[in-house]
Amino acid sequence: MDQEVLERELRALQSASFGWAMACSDYRRDDAEDLLQTVYLKIIDGRAHFDCKSSFKTWLFSVIRLTAKERYRRILRDKLGLLFFATRPTALVTGPAGEDAFCLRAALKVLPPRQREVLELVFYQDLSIEEAAVAMGVSVGSARTHYERGKQRLRRDLGW
Repeated sequence: MDQEVLERELRALQSASFGWAMACSDYRRDDAEDLLQTVYLKIIDGRAHFDCKSSFKTWLFSVIRLTAKERYRRILRDKLGLLFFATRPTALVTGPAGEDAFCLRAALKVLPPRQREVLELVFYQDLSIEEAAVAMGVSVGSARTHYERGKQRLRRDLGW
């Protein structure tokens, strides 16, 4: 892919890419901006190369996801010095219709990572389950399973 086409594709996906970077950064704007900057540098430097095996969007979202995971592992290793990191779920509070988006975000945060990722990719980034599977680096069957389990758990946790 030549440089001009690459830049055009990246510009066209800027908003969606930032949304996915936000999701991969636990909705911390500064971290998402840094993540996206790192991804763009990887692409420009040739450390991430589009091989046309999937759509450009799916490939780009994979690069964002993998870069976020690399960063997360580095932070855990460098700052915490731990090989194992456990999180504890937070309590969910459902509220009136105006708080639905907040409650949904809170519920998404406590899902297992794969369930959260596939739901974010499908619902917020408009990828198909098949494209989400490629972006996540899992089989389509695994993505479907995580998708269904994530939806079931959200329904249960949110009382829908």
